[in-house]
Amino acid sequence: MVIVEQLAWGISATLCFSAMWHVRCQSFPSVTFLGIGQMGATIMILYFGKLKRIISFPDFDRQIPKKIFPLPLLYIANHLTGLSSTKKLSLPMFTVLRKFSIPMTLILEAIIIRKRYSLSIIWTVVAIIAGAIVAASHDLSFNLEGYIIVLLNDLFTAANGVYTKEKIDPKELGQYGVLFYNACFMIIPTAVYSYVTGDMYKAITFSEWTNIVFGAHFLISCLMGFLLLYTIVLCSFYNSALTTTVVGAIKNVSIAYIGILLGGDYHFSWLNFLGLNICMAGGLSYSFITLRGNVHPKNEKHFTDYIKLPPPVKV
Repeated sequence: MVIVEQLAWGISATLCFSAMWHVRCQSFPSVTFLGIGQMGATIMILYFGKLKRIISFPDFDRQIPKKIFPLPLLYIANHLTGLSSTKKLSLPMFTVLRKFSIPMTLILEAIIIRKRYSLSIIWTVVAIIAGAIVAASHDLSFNLEGYIIVLLNDLFTAANGVYTKEKIDPKELGQYGVLFYNACFMIIPTAVYSYVTGDMYKAITFSEWTNIVFGAHFLISCLMGFLLLYTIVLCSFYNSALTTTVVGAIKNVSIAYIGILLGGDYHFSWLNFLGLNICMAGGLSYSFITLRGNVHPKNEKHFTDYIKLPPPVKV
């Protein structure tokens, strides 16, 4: 089941980005508006499923905001810093810095939910980051503002993953409850942000709305966004937040491999290819160790054995 969920997350992410790419290729002016569409699709699908008793999640009460927060805030912060970061750095440097969401996830899991990982797992994480640095070493650029934004994006990504893992506990909100109420609390602030920045006006006045092909691509992107969110939550339910983050990194490397085989805008270099292989080796090693059940070996030291951690964080 663990392998199935990891594959589902990787495949759905690829499909989602493919659909979004088709929308962006038609010069759609607002990624934020597309995000609002994906939130709306999530709310409608889950609400309909609850009405038809296909799925179940807690009804709204005064405890729901306390149970769901800080997820909506983390998601919005992650979304906004993610959009800003892509404009500040070159793609290779952006790729390297985004890999730091992996060790941040590992550290936050240790602090917030007291998750412990073996040193062998730590070394696979180091290999993934080292591979990313090698792959991008031919085109490393320095931009302090870009560095800060991307690292903040990494932090919000890691925190979002860890708190998602904590909140999807059946005793809390469960998988569907997290998805539904997170979308409900996020959609209005995101819509306000889109209106204030002018993105909503640009999206509404976009000339291609009468184009059936574009409309189909936009609708598919919204549905794929829901599928992506669902598989991320599902992967987090059956695995750790770190595993979900590592699978995302492996997915990105896999897309690069496809670019090498099929051509396109990928510019081949041996240094980049070596780095990709190191990344993939680290990711596959992580999967192998995890599936072998060695995340908590009895006779192996854990990195938390060398540092003193504060008490678990309760939100």
